[in-house]
Amino acid sequence: MSKLRIAMLAPVSWRVPPRHYGPWEWVTSLLTEGLVARGVDVTLFATEDSQTAGKLHSICPRPYSEDQDLDPKVWECLHISEVFEHADEFDLIHNHFDFLPLTYSGLVQTPVLTTIHGFSSPKILPVYRKYNHRVYYVAISDADRNPDLDYIATIYHGIPIAAYEFCPKPDEYLLFLGRIHQDKGTYEAVQVARKAGLPLIIAGIVQDDEYFQVKVKPHIDGKQVIYVGPVGSAKKSDLLRHARALLHLINFDEPFGLTVVEAMACGTPVIAIDRGSMPELIQDGETGFLIASNEDAVEGVRRIDDIDRRKCRTWVEKRFTQARMVEEYLQVYKMILEEEGKHG
Repeated sequence: MSKLRIAMLAPVSWRVPPRHYGPWEWVTSLLTEGLVARGVDVTLFATEDSQTAGKLHSICPRPYSEDQDLDPKVWECLHISEVFEHADEFDLIHNHFDFLPLTYSGLVQTPVLTTIHGFSSPKILPVYRKYNHRVYYVAISDADRNPDLDYIATIYHGIPIAAYEFCPKPDEYLLFLGRIHQDKGTYEAVQVARKAGLPLIIAGIVQDDEYFQVKVKPHIDGKQVIYVGPVGSAKKSDLLRHARALLHLINFDEPFGLTVVEAMACGTPVIAIDRGSMPELIQDGETGFLIASNEDAVEGVRRIDDIDRRKCRTWVEKRFTQARMVEEYLQVYKMILEEEGKHG
């Protein structure tokens, strides 16, 4: 069997791997590096400042979310067309760039696999429906599967577990980690922390400035509510492992939740609204609490010592590692190429 050649198509909103925020880019990076370590010939199509042990192919000089001089539509078009213009150099194109690359898939012979990192709106579904039987789809949770689409697999994200230090005895604070937006429930986390009588540390980018200014900033006092801004991997890991609990009080059906898995990897239980993928990520009463309201969340904080932090770590080691994710994608690649008769 000749060496497998994969074109990995990343978004260009952020660098791969991201400096602070960029979950799609981060998963793309983890998969790319894991595949390279397994001997796969991976060419990463990403921004020019991206980093990889594989081959880097760039047309976009910098992430457009970090440079207002770059027009997103222009650089997305140039970036996506680049991979398809080189399609015949690869056995498979693995798309992490949402729906737009699908519109190129009928123009090439190379099979296309798309990991659907969630649906930003029902309005994008017509594209996925049109190419439903022409390309292959992977869901990142069973909860995020759309009944109109066919999927080759559900593959949960995996993290490099060794990068997360287990902490058996946490400090006395709660943590909100993620983009500051109504969807993520930052305001709800503030309210729950206040009622529970524990400090709250908020970390993440401000995605909705009006929401931040009106609902969150007035509560930031540096004592009860502390905002530390976006954090890199080292600071993030430190915040996660020392927290008593991660508050994940979402207001939408989240397709996955990397911070949920990261917290549990450190031994930190998660109190989450029972929506979207949360029941697939959290063992209720074992690695955290799945709750329905703020009142339930406050009670969860009071009962947090009932959770064995070691069980949280073990749960992630069994289900959410980078190595497991890489292996499952390799199996999907094999299935696609056998079906297409492309690789032997």
